Parts: sequence; structure tokens; C-alpha cells
Amino acid sequence: MGDLRYGENPHQRGALFAEAAGPGVLGGAEVLQGKEMSFNNWLDAWAAADLVHALPDGACVIVKHNNPCGVAALGDPAASYRGAFACDEVSAFGGIVAFRGSCDEAAAAAMREVFTEVVIAPWFTDGALAAFAERPNLRVVRAPLDQPSGWDVRTLPGGALIQDLDMVRETRADWKVVSSREPTAQEWRDLELAWTIAWRVKSNTIVFVKDGATVGIGAGQMSRVDSSWIAARKAGERAHGAVCASDAFFPFPDALEVAADAGCSAVIHPGGSKGDEDVLAAAEGRGMAVVLTGTRHFRH
Repeated sequence: MGDLRYGENPHQRGALFAEAAGPGVLGGAEVLQGKEMSFNNWLDAWAAADLVHALPDGACVIVKHNNPCGVAALGDPAASYRGAFACDEVSAFGGIVAFRGSCDEAAAAAMREVFTEVVIAPWFTDGALAAFAERPNLRVVRAPLDQPSGWDVRTLPGGALIQDLDMVRETRADWKVVSSREPTAQEWRDLELAWTIAWRVKSNTIVFVKDGATVGIGAGQMSRVDSSWIAARKAGERAHGAVCASDAFFPFPDALEVAADAGCSAVIHPGGSKGDEDVLAAAEGRGMAVVLTGTRHFRH
């Protein structure tokens, strides 16, 4: 489609290409206003759109450096934006915002005082577009946010790695409660949301969700316990009554214990570790509900 100003960094060349027989980048994205999209803008717009597509209508995702820093599914775009933003107000500065469904004037107003690089949604109301027009540098992108298809291809020097796309196809009917306590109705709702979010956060991943919104996200750490510490620090007092999701099993109880000590009341993870019994014992000792999904979602 053409050259970009530069690549990931100013000393790198960059360009955007579209598949010859396809509908276009991101399913046929249209840049409605704003500065030229950069290499990083396109990457982060896709990261936000990829996750928000898997969430209920009215959900909002805020991405920074290819990781979600706030997510909420509160049924209304403005409320969801505020919930996502509250998760990590510092990281949301200069972020990319994606909405599932329409972005309306109330959502645009909620974003007014926050520096945002890109907002992406399947459609925008006239009121939202008018509000965004007052911020001429803001990139406004309309894209269908359809479920992706094809292959996940990653190039290596002299070759490529090709795999099936990783999708969350498992459902609550596939999961198993292994604790003596069943999750409450609200915990179930938050566990389902936390599990979907963890699918699209870089590994190692720990996600805290409370009342339909993230309150802490620990992403991309080499140690799972460090991810848990980050999520707990981000959440602070908001972790009390939250649930915790881990994209892969807990090899030891330590990361779960950090989440429990922070205030999380339930946890969801794939299971399958030699340490599952020790992890379950630690959870039982703290009164946590434990759900196993049987599916891992590493993201490198």
C-alpha cells in the first residue's frame, strides 16, 4: 500500500502491504482522519482490534506497545472506556483504543482529555466523528473487526514459522472446577472475561478482573510470579474481590499466592503442571475457587 515514514524506529525503513486477493489491511480499514498511520500504529491497532473482536458488544480495549493495558466489557462504550482507562491511567497515555460495535459521542467525550494515538471501531456515530474532528491529529480508523482467518506466519532469517491461528474456542462447558468451592455468578462472569483477555496479553500473563473490567495486568515477564506481582501492584486495593487468570499453568504456588494475598477470590488457568496439587492446596487454604480450562494460550 505504500511506504511509511519509518519502521519500528526512525532509523528503520517501513512499508505497508496488502494481500492482492484480500479485502485489505485489517479487513479493509479506512483512516477517516488524523496524522499518517505509523508502523507501530498499525501493529497496535491490530492488537487492540484482535482482542476487542472476541469481547461482547460495547467492550473497549486500550493497547500500549502491543499489550492491553486496560479492558472493560460493561455493555456501553463510554462506560467500558472509563473502566478500561481506570485500570492503568499512566500506561493508557498515548495508547490505541478499540471498541466492539459503535463508538458514540459519549465515548468520544470520555476520551476527550486523554492523549490517544488511534481509535478504531467498526463504525462511528456522527456525533463521535464531530467530537474527534476537534482533535485533528487523532487517527480515527474504521475497520470491520472480523474474526481473522488463515495462518499465523512469522519470518526467520532464511525461512518462516507457520502455525494455525490461536483462538479461544474452549467454553465454560469445557472447564472444570477443581476447588471445593464453586465460583459465584459474578466470579464466573469475570473469570470468562479474564481468560479471554489473557489470551491476547504477551506471556507470561497474569490478569486481574473485577466487575467486568481489568484492574491489573502483568505482561511479558520471564517469570510468572513477576507478572503476578505487577498485576497486584497495578491493582492495589482494587484486587480485593477480583479474579485472576493465567495464560499457562502455575508451575509453583508462588504466583497464585501473590494474587490471593492481593485479594483475588478465584483463579482460572489451564492446569497440567506437576505442581497442580500444591497450587490447588494453596488456593484451598485461602478460600479461592479454582477453574481449569485444559488449554494454554502462550503469546510470544
